[in-house]
Amino acid sequence: MRLIWSVAGAAMLGACAVVPDGGVTTARDHVEERSIAELSRALAAGDTSSEDLVEAYIERIDAIDRAGPRLNSVIAVNPDALAQARASDLDGHRARGPLHGVPILIKDNIETRDRMPTTAGSLALRDNFTYRDAPVVARLRAAGAIILGKTNLSEWANIRSTRSMSGWSAVGGQVRNPYALDRSPCGSSSGSGAAVAASLAPAALGTETDGSVVCPAAMNGLVGFKPSVGLVSRTHIVPISHSQDTAGPMARTVEDAAILLDAMAGSDPTDDVTMNIPNRPQGFARSLRADALKGVRVGVIREGDDPALLARFDAAMTALKKAGAILVAVDKPEFEDIDETEFEVLITELKTGLNAYLATTPPAVTTRTLDDVIAFNRANAAAEMPFFAQETFEMAAKTKGLADRGYKAARAKSLRQAGREGIDAMLKKHKVALLVAPSYGQPWLIDPIHGDNFKGPSASGFPAIAGYPHLTVPMGLADGLPVGLSFIGPAWSDAMVLSAGYAFEQASRMRVPPRYLPSADVGPGLDPMR
Repeated sequence: MRLIWSVAGAAMLGACAVVPDGGVTTARDHVEERSIAELSRALAAGDTSSEDLVEAYIERIDAIDRAGPRLNSVIAVNPDALAQARASDLDGHRARGPLHGVPILIKDNIETRDRMPTTAGSLALRDNFTYRDAPVVARLRAAGAIILGKTNLSEWANIRSTRSMSGWSAVGGQVRNPYALDRSPCGSSSGSGAAVAASLAPAALGTETDGSVVCPAAMNGLVGFKPSVGLVSRTHIVPISHSQDTAGPMARTVEDAAILLDAMAGSDPTDDVTMNIPNRPQGFARSLRADALKGVRVGVIREGDDPALLARFDAAMTALKKAGAILVAVDKPEFEDIDETEFEVLITELKTGLNAYLATTPPAVTTRTLDDVIAFNRANAAAEMPFFAQETFEMAAKTKGLADRGYKAARAKSLRQAGREGIDAMLKKHKVALLVAPSYGQPWLIDPIHGDNFKGPSASGFPAIAGYPHLTVPMGLADGLPVGLSFIGPAWSDAMVLSAGYAFEQASRMRVPPRYLPSADVGPGLDPMR
């Protein structure tokens, strides 16, 4: 293994020569907490190479994901990553884009042309070698990115059961939270969240239908961005809902998320919803401004009753004021049946979308319909259903299709409530440009018996249903566990939301790196065992 940096590069990136126990550092230690922007500068200056970066991240995956804390966040390392990195280094004098030579991880429900299957975490898709790039991955390659590997996830993106355990898949096992190994990483982009938090890559792609980017980002101390639905292609991504699905970037800084989004965004003739993208800035990353909140009216939704979470939220509000925001208290409207109507939409679209996707998979994939997957799970119950069942799949199999009146009414109602009567109404009533709220509560204990135990607030529902942009930015640790601050804007306000989050991030600097503790470091006043 070569040393990863020259003397100049090591100085620039703050690399040290000795680890706390007195041993000499290895290459993997020099990529810890390094941003895309930092790595790009080092590559451009010749202080490192793409090959060295890939080697360092693979070494770190071996040490942290496979051994050590055993996060189980990376489901497969790309066998061609080193070859792609060497080719990138040879082409270095003609850098292709802002991600040139930078390794990126991809959630394993997004296809890549590499020698890795796209499994969605299910053994039913273990032979799903499509050898085709999803357009969003093709765009990353065009910007110069190296596909480092695939990340673990909540199986089938957490749509198989209402009693599921976030971060568990039959293919990859249980993802663990690097802040406290007994805590949930949330999902469904669990592996992407844990891997980026642990510096197994500078950034990763996740996907979201409702909360699957912002929840694992918030609970792993990351920035996560769910774009406006239609900004990013969904072609060759294992689907749940054509109304709500989107891919999104997950990173440790807002700038890195914006750099990734610049590469990801764009129209795709095979995904009709992307053909109506309005005019957007020349670049999301170039549009970031530290003074973006100066004089801006921001609607504040103060939710939850946990003192530690609310203390972090109040500190975040102080940082927003420091950044120049004018804070306005906002009450979030409540709709008793919005969860039920959203669920009806999701299970109806799941059946249609998954059947269409499975029909395009290689002949080696023998599950060609949702009914086939249900039968496969029953036949392989010991491996596929040791902790929770597939009642959501079974409900989806009974739906009547996209022409069903009940489905159409449910979609119209949930969209109206989340959009016009929800986010739009709050913005208009209080004359605010965007909304902020706690993203979620703290990560809960991993529980194979009872599944996920969501507690506290959740900001994901309205923007997910409406298709509006939603950004979470770290606001520190509550009882030793990461929590995030959500920024939510109207349709197609992606650039504004990112810039607002960036201004908050620059004013607060609240992110705390993980320490891979066996359990949460809650402090002497809160731990009953001390």
